[in-house]
Amino acid sequence: MKGIVYKSTGSWYILKGDDNCFHQARLKGKFKIDDITSTNPISVGDLVEFELENEEGGNVIITELCPRRNYVNRISPANKRMHHIIASNIDQSVLIATIKDPKTSTGFIDRFLVTCEAFHIPAIVLFNKADIYREKELNIFQERKEIYERIGYRVLMTSVHTSEGIEDLKKALKHRTTLFSGHSGVGKSSLINTILGESNIRTSEVSAWSGKGMHTTTFAEMYDLPFEGKIIDTPGMREFAIADIERSELSHYFPEMRTMLNECQYNNCMHINEPSCAIKNAVMHGQISEQRYISYCSILDSIKENDWT
Repeated sequence: MKGIVYKSTGSWYILKGDDNCFHQARLKGKFKIDDITSTNPISVGDLVEFELENEEGGNVIITELCPRRNYVNRISPANKRMHHIIASNIDQSVLIATIKDPKTSTGFIDRFLVTCEAFHIPAIVLFNKADIYREKELNIFQERKEIYERIGYRVLMTSVHTSEGIEDLKKALKHRTTLFSGHSGVGKSSLINTILGESNIRTSEVSAWSGKGMHTTTFAEMYDLPFEGKIIDTPGMREFAIADIERSELSHYFPEMRTMLNECQYNNCMHINEPSCAIKNAVMHGQISEQRYISYCSILDSIKENDWT
């Protein structure tokens, strides 16, 4: 039988099989993945093959990982020399940010967007908690909305308390598998509850097995939407360390830079100290956001420090 991984704790998994039932699963004893460089061999969103552990039923054994269409990863917080796959087989991602309580830095947003670009996953930037924003915060939102929309990203604003933007978000999620991510405290769980509405079962078999509440997410977990589609809820992240991207490739994952790379004097231009750099010239003339360029420089430095090249 085949099934999709809805939850992973690293040693045990919850699958939804072709029979439309949830199963608690573990890996086959001799299960191996060649050249593995991640801390988790199986991730949420993976399509796997499994078999019953015994004739009486109950738990199942994962016997094979099917080819992934794509995945999103980051440097493992536990091991800087390895990466951790957040989720796989994703149609799009939604990064939930807030302008206050807490403040999401543009650097964090840009790191997430770079990773999505690297794995060819469309991204939406969603600013939540609109109901607490005053004139200052609304002005900041408009500035950021202009920056990100100008380079091709969709930007939304939502509020759980006033329902602002909720219907637009639901339309964006329909018929897709969407990764939800963001800092702790941005209201991700409340937003997911609102989207799921009265059908907020959150797969009772999974919730009962995990013993975790809505606000204590510690592992990525997938949920079926009541209007066709799936969302993958990820733990709140304090930082987003980029994995598997070389310094020389970084500018290719900034859409506004990508179209100008051939205009630089040097083919290996890093857009820092080189003369006749089209990117720096575009920043000076307002064609590229200075804020985004600062993010580029910061990410470039972090890749060097992590020595992934």
